[in-house]
Amino acid sequence: MNAKETLFTISKKTGYSMSTISRVLSGQAKKYRISNKAITIIRKEAERSNFSPNLIARSLKLKKTCTIGLSIPAIDNPFFSNLAGRVIAHMKDYGYNILLADTMENERNERDALMSFMSRNVDGIIAVPVSPYSVMVESIVKSVPTILIDRYYEDSKLSYVCTDNYAGSYSATQYLIERGYKKIHAIQGTSTSMPNKERVRGFNDAIAAHKSEGVQGSVSGSSFSVENGISETLRIMSGKVRPDAIFAFGTTILLGVINTIKSMGLSVPDDVALISFDDNLFFDYMDPPITRVAQPVAEISHLASDILLKMINGEVDEDEVCKMQLLPKLIHGRSC
Repeated sequence: MNAKETLFTISKKTGYSMSTISRVLSGQAKKYRISNKAITIIRKEAERSNFSPNLIARSLKLKKTCTIGLSIPAIDNPFFSNLAGRVIAHMKDYGYNILLADTMENERNERDALMSFMSRNVDGIIAVPVSPYSVMVESIVKSVPTILIDRYYEDSKLSYVCTDNYAGSYSATQYLIERGYKKIHAIQGTSTSMPNKERVRGFNDAIAAHKSEGVQGSVSGSSFSVENGISETLRIMSGKVRPDAIFAFGTTILLGVINTIKSMGLSVPDDVALISFDDNLFFDYMDPPITRVAQPVAEISHLASDILLKMINGEVDEDEVCKMQLLPKLIHGRSC
């Protein structure tokens, strides 16, 4: 049975028109506002009939590969795996496949990933950049619609959607100060990344605003990793003057902090208070539950994906640059 005959059969069995069925199976259901109920019924019948659309024929007709390149710095980081998962799920609703690259916070890997995307004629690119310079990224992706996510370049014309890291860090530090903590140490991630720079700036500004009250702050660390959290916590908690609060700039750092505090026989928040940037479901099941700055991951991934789709479909002027920073939310636990 050919594709046309199969579409006709599915139409007869589901009661939906062939055009509706074609739109669902080609990934255009969201574009045409087809209901979730119709999508489920049509897909189930298509699976029962062992039918799948001819992607090669569709690509030739549309002059598109229906593929998006997505690069992230670390798939083992819960924040980035969550971000990638949401982008993939959202783009799938529009009929796009994803080529996923883990650059491992390495500039050479990033260059290779972007060039690989280009060689495969992707329709667009979503990237969490790791290079501190925009020139390399721009020189590779200049002919393909591209949007940055989570990180951005101040001197670049590349569009981006990210969190307002400065506001999140400032509010978290302010919260610790309002709770009575005076000696606060921040453990940072990759020092060259834009989110980290903004978190350091927000932290330092909040500390400076309360220096006359005897509040002291310090920053150390080198990567968004468990190992960094372990080594920095061991160092600062073994010193003569211990901080009374630690601000971890990421989930993986926080895990290292908690591991070290427990191994030293200390408790949270009695011996040292904790607050973290980034959110995760398991934070509420820790003892005590962790106070943290939650980034709007779903909104960021959906907005970036939708903007990229508009770029691909020519609905955005080539010279139009989108710059969006979304406010995070402070979630209260009992760790500080």
